[in-house]
Amino acid sequence: MEQVIANKLGYPILSILIFLPIAGSALLLLIKRSQENFIRWLALAVSIAAFIISIPLFTNFDKSTHLMQFVERHDWIPSWNINYYIGLDGISILFVLLSTLITILCVLISWNSIKSKVKEFYISILIMEGAMIGVFCSLDFMLFYLFWEAMLIPMYLLIGVWGGPNRIYAAVKFFLYTLVGSLLMLVGIIVLYFNSGHTFNVLDLMTMSYPYQLQFWLFWAFFAAFAVKVPMFPVHTWLPDAHTEAPTAGSVILAAVLIKMGAYGFLRFSLPLFPEASKAMTPVMLTLSIIAIIYGAVICLGQTDLKRLIAYSSVSHMGFVTLGIFALNTQGMEGGILHMINHGIVTGALFLSIGVIYDRTHTRQIADYGGVASVMPVYAAMFMVFTLASIGLPATNGFIGEFLIILGGFTANQWAGVLAAIGIIIGAGYMLWLYQRVFFMETSPKVMGLKDVDAREIIALLPMILLIFWIGVYPNTFLSFMHESVRHLLERINAGGGNGMNVAKNIMEILR
Repeated sequence: MEQVIANKLGYPILSILIFLPIAGSALLLLIKRSQENFIRWLALAVSIAAFIISIPLFTNFDKSTHLMQFVERHDWIPSWNINYYIGLDGISILFVLLSTLITILCVLISWNSIKSKVKEFYISILIMEGAMIGVFCSLDFMLFYLFWEAMLIPMYLLIGVWGGPNRIYAAVKFFLYTLVGSLLMLVGIIVLYFNSGHTFNVLDLMTMSYPYQLQFWLFWAFFAAFAVKVPMFPVHTWLPDAHTEAPTAGSVILAAVLIKMGAYGFLRFSLPLFPEASKAMTPVMLTLSIIAIIYGAVICLGQTDLKRLIAYSSVSHMGFVTLGIFALNTQGMEGGILHMINHGIVTGALFLSIGVIYDRTHTRQIADYGGVASVMPVYAAMFMVFTLASIGLPATNGFIGEFLIILGGFTANQWAGVLAAIGIIIGAGYMLWLYQRVFFMETSPKVMGLKDVDAREIIALLPMILLIFWIGVYPNTFLSFMHESVRHLLERINAGGGNGMNVAKNIMEILR
């Protein structure tokens, strides 16, 4: 059975995207620490080159098929049947493009704010980029696990070396949560290997069927890794600490890309490999998603730290994502995927914006601000765009993602749709209240005389504004990539049968 189509580009574009940033980081090792400006420019050049190289993925992608494209496959460890096997479909392609764009913005926004160990900082950023792209491209489980774990080290360093006063606590907490979940997933991968004729090939594994009992335990083994990464309630507590202590670039990468990998894991692995267990666990997943939406939004109302507020908003927004995915219908799933991209754009932009004003005031306390609009009008206008996108104003990208998720949620379960809509209302409340306290009210002495955004900061924020309105006005540009892949995934899930639904019967009754 055909699972891939030939690479029409004729060159290994995905390998170039993965290893170009890693090669760039190796090149940085050869440069003296004292040449900080050259290090910054080289890191920027490498990140821009990666983004330019990724554009042909967008322009040459065949939207009429669910098959994997731009595929590369080479023997790696033949004795264990492990291969270097990579490719993209309509679910993964947008995340690769997002990763290459976000890296450029992280390099730009860190230009002046990172003053110590500059070389090591940009090495970490570039290694992170290569590992992120590797995760979204991997079609071999061991290769996927290698890239999945490889992200831990640079992110741990970004938080632990360049973070705030409690950076060690936040870095260790992030590392331990992620590591424990990942080890349970590794156990699940090994079990799959021995129950499938000794293969780590993800596409081959998807053609096989497994007993419901095995699916059930494997679902929860993979859940341990993916739920922590999302992060789902109740394994979300590492995220506010990591966001609060991380440097701006670390927070942006974490919000825009890393936490998407958990939801991506559900889509790429849990749903197609364990369709029967996934359907059985749908009530549980919907319940946890609704709790995350409401809980995260309510907690935001009591936050006094800018970054901590946006961090808890991510818990709420990612609850929408998992709600859409486990609605198990086209609207919800496509809405969930698009909302991952939207959240990456909007929340990434919000963290970039917080970094801009933090560099000027060196405080994240909301109470220290007030009247910023009167001294930084351009910055205030840009922050307003991000705020309105976050609350889902029509014509912004936030609206279409949340609309599709609510539609899919109502289709799956009416109470899930109603409660998710309440979360949107609370979300509008905390974001508009945040904007009022920071940009209006009485002008704080701490913001007197602040300079408005400069050209570098505008260049970093402008792509986000363009994407907000592009997706908001014409979302089909991006939705069209995922139609066939989502259709095929739902066919796979629906063909998996319905045994085991009684496991969650009581929760289903509560939701009804």
